[in-house]
Amino acid sequence: MKETPKMPEAFPHLDYKPKMPRRMDHGIAIVGAGGIVNYAHLPAYKKAGFNVLGVTDKNLDQARRTAREHGIPKVYASLDELLSDRSVEIADVAVYPSVQVEIIEQATAAGKHLLCQKPLADEYAKAVRSVELAEKAGVKLAVNQQMRWDAGIRCAQLLIDDGWLGVPTYATIQVHCKTDWSLWPWIYEGKHLEIMFHSIHYIDSLRYLLGDPEYVFTSGSRGPGETTKAETKTLSVWEYASGLQVLIDACHSTWQDDPYAIFRLEGTEGVIKGTIGLMYNYPKGRPDTLEFMSKRNPGYWFSARLDSMWIPDAFVGPMASLMCAIENNSVPETGGRDNLRTLQIVFAEYRSMEEKRAVRPPEIVV
Repeated sequence: MKETPKMPEAFPHLDYKPKMPRRMDHGIAIVGAGGIVNYAHLPAYKKAGFNVLGVTDKNLDQARRTAREHGIPKVYASLDELLSDRSVEIADVAVYPSVQVEIIEQATAAGKHLLCQKPLADEYAKAVRSVELAEKAGVKLAVNQQMRWDAGIRCAQLLIDDGWLGVPTYATIQVHCKTDWSLWPWIYEGKHLEIMFHSIHYIDSLRYLLGDPEYVFTSGSRGPGETTKAETKTLSVWEYASGLQVLIDACHSTWQDDPYAIFRLEGTEGVIKGTIGLMYNYPKGRPDTLEFMSKRNPGYWFSARLDSMWIPDAFVGPMASLMCAIENNSVPETGGRDNLRTLQIVFAEYRSMEEKRAVRPPEIVV
């Protein structure tokens, strides 16, 4: 009779919640009062106990509704009024990527630290300028790549750091779902879609877990009947000098009743796998799942209970990291320079789609 594998004596300590700043009273003002601010940023900040002082938007009626619904004490009549408020330490910018650099220019001149929406810009040159503006002004700039703090991804990094995976040999994120693009008509009408506004999360998270690839190759397409000129489904393969291969497989036109959103990491010592809960019934979602095994415990799979959600819980991470960087005069985890490397992969994938070849991310320059 086959013996039942023995339970390991110690379960790994998966402390995946964001590390909080010493001070919780850093003054935050919100620039932009769109959907993501209302259903992600502000619920996360309230849950964390952050100090949101006010909000502004080009549509002041929308800003007033947001302030009323979330108990924000002040609506600024303009960006200038917000930036002139000395109690505002951090500007949380959530606007279209094409205009974000203009706000960054004004905010850095006013000496405000910045949490910027992803993508940082719609052009690589604008992103570089944004980072340089912050560096010249001596302020911190972080990008809201919050999937790094999603429970499944964060736990995977902790397990990798603890040696459960060994040397990575293969990784994948595969998401097949039905996305209602009417929620973001301005995205659907643009020239860039799936990679720029969705898979950018997977790109940044895989960079966080595994580092930067040497080459990327991407194929992009659309589902039947889709009228956008941009891509809504993509397949991307990354190659590393070590022999590591990565696959990102994303499709937003799945009509079947079995959508899925999975990640899997394989290595010389173990396997880590799970589901990305947000993508099941977006934006309500469900908690991630996580399973892992290692040669140190052959035949036994661990399962971790994850009780936080990508939306809103992971949105605490980038803001908390920025606050810690301000307090310690350090670099935010998703700081501007790091995010430029994420954007190099984004634009390398677009170049690969256009030129039908493998592209090295460092080819993307100003």
